[in-house]
Amino acid sequence: MENFINKINHEDAYFILKRLIKSDEKIAQKAELIADDYFCEVDNEQIANNIFIELDYLEVEELWDSSGSTRYGYIEPHERAYEMVEECIEDYIDEMEKFHKLSKFKSANEYCIGILKGLMKYKKEATNEFKDWAVDVPDNIFKQVWEKWKDLQENEKEVEEMKKRVESMLKSTY
Repeated sequence: MENFINKINHEDAYFILKRLIKSDEKIAQKAELIADDYFCEVDNEQIANNIFIELDYLEVEELWDSSGSTRYGYIEPHERAYEMVEECIEDYIDEMEKFHKLSKFKSANEYCIGILKGLMKYKKEATNEFKDWAVDVPDNIFKQVWEKWKDLQENEKEVEEMKKRVESMLKSTY
């Protein structure tokens, strides 16, 4: 069986899973339980560390190569630095939104905290030369992520609880 799983691609696996779920209610319930378990395993520290590593890996040479004069006009290096950081965390934001759409609100919250922690860690600890071109970027994207998370929320109590966590996180960082 393991040999079979290793030989199929993602599209095949998706098709097979859909057919299995449609064919048997017990399998559908089991798949939902597995999905619930899978989607509840969010480690905000791991997310923060992953974001820090990705951001710290950004190379100033890549920034220089993709900014300045181009055949399409002039791209400000600071604006390009902002875009590069956004590109790094885009998938993380998509995951946060996915958890929210799946009504996995605690997981969405932890994902948000992980993103915010990763941005703060980068601002505080990064030593790469790229950071010199993106001085305000972590703060600006922090605000952007926080606002996006709040826009997803319908529960004011949840917003207040998260606001306390974020404020506490900021106090311990600065």
